[in-house]
Order: sequence, then C-alpha cells, then structure tokens
Amino acid sequence: MTDNHSTQRITTDPVTTTVIVSVDTRLIAHTRRAVLLTERGYRPRLYLPRGDIAAGVLVDSDTRTHCPYKGDARYFHVTVDGQRYTDAAWSYDEPLASVAAISGRVAFDHPAIRVDQRG
Repeated sequence: MTDNHSTQRITTDPVTTTVIVSVDTRLIAHTRRAVLLTERGYRPRLYLPRGDIAAGVLVDSDTRTHCPYKGDARYFHVTVDGQRYTDAAWSYDEPLASVAAISGRVAFDHPAIRVDQRG
C-alpha cells in the first residue's frame, strides 16, 4: 500500500469484500483476498490470488509484455466449457518492488468475463 495516493502513479490496496469472476453463468474465481491496483490513466484492476481461481481455467499463452512501472507480465487464455478467451488474463510473477502486492496474482480483461465486487 502506498502512503500518498494523490501523488502516486500506481497504488495497490487490499480488498476485503468478496470478488467473483464469471463467464456467462460459470463461476471461475471467488476470493476475499484481492488487491486493487489503480494506475493513473487506466481503469482500476482487481488482482486475484491464483489459488482462488478454478483449476484448469488458466492456460499459458506465449504473450508477454513489459510495463516500466510494474515489470514483465505473462498472459493466459481463459478456457471455460471448451470456449477459449485469448489472452484474457495476465500476471506479474516478479513485479517491481513498488507493486509487490500483485505478485503471483491474476487480473482479467475480456468482454465475456465479469469481475464483480460484492459486499
């Protein structure tokens, strides 16, 4: 967590409410241990512990990207009931120290995937 949200480019904060990720009616993740990453100029993202995501849903992708503020990201296809959503999730396995809170956590982004915060 950062001390001064107004001057930071990126902030991370623990989320104590329930976060649910679904594709259509299929639940693929459920956690009370998400981290909210807020980055200036981008939509806030919820990062979930990989262990709170249903087994077999994440399939390694060859896609890799680099962010000068977060580090190197690897992507995953999300596979649900035989349907594959290409590069629909990503993770920073070894992020920069300033965003260490997202290490080993996964964020989702695809029109078919809903990420909801409840409670």
